[in-house]
Amino acid sequence: MSDDDVYLSPEELGEDAPAGEGEEGDEHDKIQVFPLNKETIIDGLSLLCQTGKRLEHAFIKLDLKDKALTDIVAISSYIHIRFLDLSNNYISDLSPLAPMTHLLWLKVDTNSVTSLKGQPLAEFTFLQWLSVASNQLVDIEGLVGPSLETLILSELRANQLETTSGFDLPNLRKLYLAQNFIKRLEGLEKLERLITLHLRDNQLETLEGLCSEMKSLQYLNIRGNAIAEGDALRSLRLLTNSLKTLVIAENPIVDTLIYRPSVLILLPQLERIDKETITLKERTEARRAIRELQEEEEAPV
Repeated sequence: MSDDDVYLSPEELGEDAPAGEGEEGDEHDKIQVFPLNKETIIDGLSLLCQTGKRLEHAFIKLDLKDKALTDIVAISSYIHIRFLDLSNNYISDLSPLAPMTHLLWLKVDTNSVTSLKGQPLAEFTFLQWLSVASNQLVDIEGLVGPSLETLILSELRANQLETTSGFDLPNLRKLYLAQNFIKRLEGLEKLERLITLHLRDNQLETLEGLCSEMKSLQYLNIRGNAIAEGDALRSLRLLTNSLKTLVIAENPIVDTLIYRPSVLILLPQLERIDKETITLKERTEARRAIRELQEEEEAPV
């Protein structure tokens, strides 16, 4: 898979493809769910490392995916865990994780988390990678993470975010929001270090909300949205100093406009549009068009 078509499918996140709606209900009725116990934890532990207290060692990786867990109270005493996978369970409350302040990597995909408010994310001061894909989130209130660099909130089945408002994550480098219901780009001013923004398969009709403060953004994927007119792309000009790759396929504008030249006039520094590298001919023609536009603007009335 090429960089310009990053798409977090269930398979790519290590999950099975979702079943059909009817199948899911029948299957859920058959599944027996369990609270977490010590035996299950021991089976999932790996990666023995020194804790920092003389010769003391502890396991720092814990894999608890696909255990049909309803609660994780028993996990509270495993304070040295740094890598934790809780995917494909029935967990809604993450508060038992609060003592695990050494967490660096946390995956909670395909669970029953409805809100991040009241969850112990503020305790994870070293957390760098977080995935909460395919839960039941409708907003990101409560999302904090001073060290967070990668955040995955792609729907995949259930998350229903409608806006990007609320991302106060100054160190965030990669943000994946594919397959939500996002209609508005808001509150992106604080993402000054963001390199990758993935918004595939949402409901954007305009890119208004992109801002010059996003001075590190190099990769933007807006594939499969509802952008239909050239004017909707004007905000791309604010990314002139950084953006290298733009993925815009499967928007209505692709069928109604010769969009590559239009995009290049806005972003002459681009290296790729969709999967195609910018050719020398395209770049030369774009520069010529830019000069002509500048001459028209400077011409006396």
